[in-house]
Amino acid sequence: MIRRILRQDLAWAGGIILLAAALGLGLQWQLLRLSWTGKLPAYLETRREKQLQEEFQGVPTLNLAQTYEIFQKGQALFVDARDAEEYAELHLPGAVNLNRERLDKEGVRALAGVSADREIVVYCGTVSCDAALRTAEKLQSLGYTRVLVFLGGFRAWDEAGYPADTSK
Repeated sequence: MIRRILRQDLAWAGGIILLAAALGLGLQWQLLRLSWTGKLPAYLETRREKQLQEEFQGVPTLNLAQTYEIFQKGQALFVDARDAEEYAELHLPGAVNLNRERLDKEGVRALAGVSADREIVVYCGTVSCDAALRTAEKLQSLGYTRVLVFLGGFRAWDEAGYPADTSK
């Protein structure tokens, strides 16, 4: 009798496992197919970019070429939104280290003397870093009107061979 009950329980458990596997495969088939074809990373990056665009609709973004062009003009303030340790290692020449947490604590005092209509370009470490977007959003809420975000991040800048600085 115990064996019969055990077999029934195992049969039910096996059935539930098969049902869960079938549902999982059915619901995630697109992702599995993309993974098998090697297209999953590109798909996930596209989805992430779309999500960021929806979340940060009011924050204009720049690519590497646009950012370098603005840098060469020398009129914009570059804000590095990374942690102080990363900033100290390497950053864009003339950039100031300012992240969302510091802005939350200090508000407009963090950028004392910077005009609200000055062009500000915010960047962080990599494309997948959201710190620049969050910092830019905070700057906008503090009244800065010309805030842009370099989405490529410092990694793209450095890999392109553009100037970098270690001074604080």
